[in-house]
This record gives sequence, structure tokens and C-alpha cells, in this order.
Amino acid sequence: MAAFRKMLPLIVVIMALLAINSDKACAGDPDMLQDICVADLTSTTKVNGFPCKNTFSAADFSSMVISKPGAITNMFGSLVTGANVQSIPGLNTLGVSMARIDYAPGGINPPHTHPRATEIIYVLYGALDVGFITTANVLVSKSIVQGEVYVFPRGLVHFQKNNGKVPAAVIAGFNSQLPGAQSIAPTLFAATPPVSDDVLAQTFQIGTMQVQDIKSRFAPKK
Repeated sequence: MAAFRKMLPLIVVIMALLAINSDKACAGDPDMLQDICVADLTSTTKVNGFPCKNTFSAADFSSMVISKPGAITNMFGSLVTGANVQSIPGLNTLGVSMARIDYAPGGINPPHTHPRATEIIYVLYGALDVGFITTANVLVSKSIVQGEVYVFPRGLVHFQKNNGKVPAAVIAGFNSQLPGAQSIAPTLFAATPPVSDDVLAQTFQIGTMQVQDIKSRFAPKK
């Protein structure tokens, strides 16, 4: 027992190091193995990320893609513009990306998740009601204003809504070069091939006619 007590501090340190390393393993993208690996977005080779280009330039590490607000034309009144590896090839293997989100008055970035990243937003202008829901169904929400930041933990359903009478915008940061996004409603009601009406009706405790009506709202415009 005395020997065990002497070893206890060492055991605690080892367990702490294992916990830290385990956290790193699932915190974001895998660690890079070289200085840079500028993405070859034209390659047909499939890897966990993108193959490296043989030649690159400073332009591969720069973009003006989120410098200005975009035109909002969808039913939700919001627009997400990504500054990720698909628009900045130099981000490949670096484990970070950004986005700009613009909101019309009353616009919403509807409930969605990012399967590969935690998100932090900074309010450029306007004010938003934001929140995320834990796996215990606890809503963590707040009204945020210009200059404020808010964090959405990785994988949790979250949203932002502009309840003001003027436009709003945020800059978002992610710990992934390509965080991915699944918007809950389109994922369920606009999947291809479609999710069964019976599955959706039983899930949401509504009738199949209501399911078909909702699906029609998400159908591509002809």
C-alpha cells in the first residue's frame, strides 16, 4: 500500500497525459505531417482531405471570399459563405477555416450541426438570438450584439436568428479545414432518395399528408 501511495502521483500524471492525447485525437482534423500541402482540388484521387499540388503560390493562401456580404435569396433569409479548403487550397491539412454569415432582417440560420468542428462566431454588426442544444436536450441560448463572440460545441445542434429590423453579419471560425454542415430540416425532408413518409410521420408525430406538404416546401424550384 505504501508503494502504491508513492506511485500515485506518477499514475495521475500518466492518466492526465493519456486524457490530453485522447482529446487531441478527436478534437479536430488530424495533425499535419509537413509544412504545407496545398490542395489539388482537380485531383480525382480520394483521400481524407485533398492530395497536395506540386506547385503553389501565395494566392493559394489568400482569398477575399468573405470580404463582402452576399445576396440572400433563400427561404431562410441567411447566407453562409465559406472560407474553407475548397476556396483556399492552402488550408489543406491545417485544421482551420472561417465563414461569413449574413442575415436579412428576421433571417435565420436554421438548426444545424457541424460534424467535424467546434464553431466560434464574432458579430460584425447587428444582433442575434443564438443557441445550442446539449445531448440532454438542454437549450443554451443568449442574445448577442456587435463585438460579442459565442461558441457552439462540435456536433451539437445550433442556430442563429436575426430578430432585428436591420441586417446582421458574423464571422465564424472552425477547427477544421472543412467542418461540414447538416441542416436538420432539409436533411430529413429533402434527402435523395427521400426518407419514408412513415418514418418522418412517426418521428414528428404528424400525419403523412403533413409530411408531404413539408417535403414540397423543400423541393427544388423548377
